[in-house]
Amino acid sequence: MMYSQKVMDHFANPINVGEIDNADGVGEVGNLKCGDIMKIYLKIENDIIVDVKFKTFGCGAAVATSSMATEMVKGKSIKEALKLTNTAVMEALEGLPPVKVHCSVLAEEALKSAIADYYKKQGIDPTPIIGCSGECKTCCKE
Repeated sequence: MMYSQKVMDHFANPINVGEIDNADGVGEVGNLKCGDIMKIYLKIENDIIVDVKFKTFGCGAAVATSSMATEMVKGKSIKEALKLTNTAVMEALEGLPPVKVHCSVLAEEALKSAIADYYKKQGIDPTPIIGCSGECKTCCKE
C-alpha cells in the first residue's frame, strides 16, 4: 500500500493535535469495523473557526486525514467548513489507497458532528443545516 508524501508528512507531523478546553463544538465519530475514532474540537467566534484541534485513534491515514481536514477549515466560516468533503481532503493529501478512503469520510463526518454540536449549544436545530447526523435508529443498523 503506497501513501503519498503528503499523507506521510501529516501522519508523521500532524497539525492541530490536541483538545480545546471549553470548545464551542465537539464531534466524535468512529468506525467499528476498522477501529478508527476521531474527535474534533472547534473554537468559534463570529461564525469563524478560530481554532480547531483533533484527537484520533487509528491508522496513519486516519491521523493524516484528521490533520488535513482541520488545517483546511481553520480560519474559515462555518458555512465554508460545511462544504468540506472527504474528496477535497483526499485531493489535498494527493490521494489515499481505496481501502483507506473511509478515513477521509470519518474526517468530514467528525467535522460536521462538531459543527452540529456547536449549533445545538446555540439552541439551533442542526438537521436543516447539516442533514442527518446518522445517530438515529433509522441510520444505525449495525
